[in-house]
Amino acid sequence: MRQLNRLNQYQRLWQPSAGAPQQVTISELASRCFCSERHIRTLLRQAQEAGWLSWHARSGRGKRGELLFHVTPDSLRNTMMEEALKSGQQHNALELAQLAPEDLRSLLHPFLGGQWQNDTPTLRIPYYRSLEPLQPGFLPGRAEQHLAGQVFSGLTRFNGNSSEPTGDLAHHWDVSADGLRWHFYIRSTLHWHNGDKIETSQLQQSLTALLSQPGMGTLFRSVLRIETTHPQCLTFILHQPDYWLAHRLATYCSRLAHPRLPGVGCGPFRLSVFEPELVRLESHEQYHLSHPLLKAIEYWITPQLFDYSLGTSCRHPVQIAIGQADELASLRLVSNSTSLGFCYLTLKQSARLSELQAKRLINIIHLSTLLHTLPLNEGLITPTEELLPGWAIPQWPDLTDVALPEALTLVYHLPVELHTMASQLKAYLARQGCELTVIFHDAKTWDGCQPLAEADMMMGDRLIGEAPAYTLEQWLRCDALWPHLLSAPAYAHLQATLDAVQMQADDRDRHAGLQAIFSRLMETAVLTPLFNYQYQISAPPGVNGIRLNTRGWFDFTEAWLPPPNA
Repeated sequence: MRQLNRLNQYQRLWQPSAGAPQQVTISELASRCFCSERHIRTLLRQAQEAGWLSWHARSGRGKRGELLFHVTPDSLRNTMMEEALKSGQQHNALELAQLAPEDLRSLLHPFLGGQWQNDTPTLRIPYYRSLEPLQPGFLPGRAEQHLAGQVFSGLTRFNGNSSEPTGDLAHHWDVSADGLRWHFYIRSTLHWHNGDKIETSQLQQSLTALLSQPGMGTLFRSVLRIETTHPQCLTFILHQPDYWLAHRLATYCSRLAHPRLPGVGCGPFRLSVFEPELVRLESHEQYHLSHPLLKAIEYWITPQLFDYSLGTSCRHPVQIAIGQADELASLRLVSNSTSLGFCYLTLKQSARLSELQAKRLINIIHLSTLLHTLPLNEGLITPTEELLPGWAIPQWPDLTDVALPEALTLVYHLPVELHTMASQLKAYLARQGCELTVIFHDAKTWDGCQPLAEADMMMGDRLIGEAPAYTLEQWLRCDALWPHLLSAPAYAHLQATLDAVQMQADDRDRHAGLQAIFSRLMETAVLTPLFNYQYQISAPPGVNGIRLNTRGWFDFTEAWLPPPNA
């Protein structure tokens, strides 16, 4: 990048005297900037024309000229960044911000949060890691799941924090009396982000491709085929009733992309830049629902702003700061809540671990001070006593006389708090005469985890979407954990029970059936929740319309900035 090179050269000229006037030769300046004497003369002329410095040469070879500086490198960097941003060159701005963390925090501060750039309301969010590519189907990261919902649309959607689906690409739907035919009536004025009109046949192609993915095929296994029965109607034909179908279509994993252009959706925001250091969304002017008030959302990927004790993949930022996270005086808490999602422990009962021993292990966790004394930041987690509100953890009598196995194996994956949990549990069990072997699976899901097959205990994180009960049904159907955790007959029985529950047309009956399944898993010491997170969003003054959703983010379509000088 030319500007960055010019800035670096200016920095080399400045450093020896920290900006004080210098008596120096052309040869010395050329050596300092690793270039020829001819080139350094060109650099000096260009910098002088730009008003950065003054160079007064003296005639005669080897004579010392006078170098005077008019701007500091930091102020010059700020000016260059502002000019780059005003001209829409976000990449250049980020390249110019190549500084040590303490300097970078100060430099980026004026550009983060809400800004009007060229009459364009823009929200900039500093983020700690590069984002995985967005695509329909399952995504492991909470941020990616949220972004998929902003970029892509589905046939149905969840409106706000409502747990019941409503129309999206389909303005309504109806179901046959036997529950085997679902007709989704497609809106007539739909456009992809590239401006093309959406054809119902394209949605049928995208859905068919989506359901061919292994995990998605499991989720929609009741679907026999999808037909375009009218230019404005898609019909799902099922081989058995599934009254979760509208819920399944409303979740982030069922959002649809253009059948030939996987990065092109039809959601409220389109992807204009998606690179390791910058993700930029711009509002979709032909969006079919309420239009966003923000024109652009930018994720500035600045890992050096964050502290990593376990590597970049291990940070779990449930507390989002829009703007400068370490200058809380300029930020205000705009929304906070306790997550419905939870970290959990599962126990595989076998000849090594009986049900009574599993119950004692769960008692150790919930009845001791272990969860309450984890050395974590205050206000980050809350130990839980229920899986979902009203789905209480069972209470058992004192089981201290039940001997624990001499050795057990625990496998766990992210988030980072489970590192601490595993360490504390290992130390606690050692005092009880049980040696715990701990294995870390460096990922956010169980996919590809080889040690899972031999593990006695597993810890992970369960995100909860807009429909909590349905999200747990999807977990039981699709997660790679359960076939390893349960015996083959028990797993087959679980899936058959889920099929029976999904056939209940009444919402209350489905919820009651699902609660009974999870109550049984908890009562038999197969599953127990550990703790919930405290979601939190802080923002600078002037950033409005921010309300936490169930994934710990906020709907970008609701955020807005007041006009300058309003």
